[in-house]
Amino acid sequence: MSKDKAFVTEITPQSEDFSRWYIDVIKKAELMDYSPVRGCIVFRPEGYELWENIQRDLDRRFKETGHRNAYFPLFIPESFFQKEQEHVEGFNPELPFVTEAGGEPLEEKLAIRPTSETMFGHMYAKWINSYRDLPMLINQWANVVRWEKRTLPFLRTSEFLWQEGHTAHEDEADARRETMQMLDVYTEFVENVLAIPVIRGQKTPSERFAGAVDTYSIEAMMKDGRAVQAGTSHYLGTKFAVAFDIKYLDRENTQQYCHTTSWGVSTRLIGALIMVHGDDRGLVMPPKVAPTQVVMIPIGPPKTREVVIGKTDELFSQLKAAGVRVRVDDRADVSPGWKFNEYEMRGIPLRLELGPRDIENGQCVLVSRVTGEKKSVPLDNIVAEVQAMLEQIHGEMFERAKRFREENFFSVETLDEFKSALEEKRGFALAGWCGSDACEAQVKTETGATSRNIPFEPAETKTKCLVCGEASQHTVVFARAY
Repeated sequence: MSKDKAFVTEITPQSEDFSRWYIDVIKKAELMDYSPVRGCIVFRPEGYELWENIQRDLDRRFKETGHRNAYFPLFIPESFFQKEQEHVEGFNPELPFVTEAGGEPLEEKLAIRPTSETMFGHMYAKWINSYRDLPMLINQWANVVRWEKRTLPFLRTSEFLWQEGHTAHEDEADARRETMQMLDVYTEFVENVLAIPVIRGQKTPSERFAGAVDTYSIEAMMKDGRAVQAGTSHYLGTKFAVAFDIKYLDRENTQQYCHTTSWGVSTRLIGALIMVHGDDRGLVMPPKVAPTQVVMIPIGPPKTREVVIGKTDELFSQLKAAGVRVRVDDRADVSPGWKFNEYEMRGIPLRLELGPRDIENGQCVLVSRVTGEKKSVPLDNIVAEVQAMLEQIHGEMFERAKRFREENFFSVETLDEFKSALEEKRGFALAGWCGSDACEAQVKTETGATSRNIPFEPAETKTKCLVCGEASQHTVVFARAY
């Protein structure tokens, strides 16, 4: 069998090789496949439905906070990037360009968007004239391209899917309120929908978005102790407004530059939820975004099949009518045991087993993917029982992830102590930092860890820099990251 045709037949244990486990799981669960274009992947239906559910929930939250969706072009003139030098310097290594079309060289190279601040800036300069046009609150769901040298599906690919919000405001105070509001929206979504606990904080200058005044992030810990930046929100000040001449006439009839923001999350969230919740049996899907929340498996001898299937269909209709994402596997040529293992591997939160004896007793069995708990519940209350158990599963997933983070979060005073801690265990470190770029760079050089953010609510306040020993200006979370 050729390499391209080979299928994963076993899942590598996380403790043996976490990266291999990750690839095994996403391939075996049919979330994605590799594209013939280096650095790109194909989202298979199971993976894309995850993104659709994430998108649907976030989109509702954006609209509830006054934002509207639009769509901007994929191609951006090279000159747009030259207008904001810090921005282009930040993206230069990752920018792919189109240089010819229709067999003719283009007069100006066109970048394939890595992000759309410049295009939004150009259009906002046309659309905004007065304070009455503000705030302008627009989001777009799109694909972006940042040419990567290495690929890790969902977490690091040359093309990925995301949303990017871009807003313009009268003054700094309003723009900063927007910046923090959207960080709060991301926090609430990632914790209460994806069941992933996050650390909220501000990025250090070396880690902030190219062209931003301030960048804020939420950081999540994976099961190998590495960090994933799960969302960012940026206060851009007037940098892009000056570069693109985004002005408005204020209430005193004076021309002013707008203050702008940008914020985004991407399909990295799929990689994060897999790495936070998955185990050696495969995926563990958060119920609120799982493509299938409940799988129903009728069991019993052939002579009872008609009765069992009939009752299964009846329960299926009740659950579906209540908004539960449910499917039935009534194949007769596959054993129930095989089905149990298959749907555990796929991470479906809840399994419903129904046999002839269950029907006689007016009940069925619900099995949690997270705890393995089996619970007999009455058939006449099936919708409420399923909904309650899905909510319980979400809570258990969040608490497990939070407990894991607490067990792998250590406090250090010196760089040597940090290096020793990384050798002995995995995870995040809380340490003091004097604020110098040199000390921050030394941490990265000697440990491979970067500053994740300056947390808003650190467990303790550090007084000395872990590198130079001078007075600490900030308490920082350091970790190796994806």
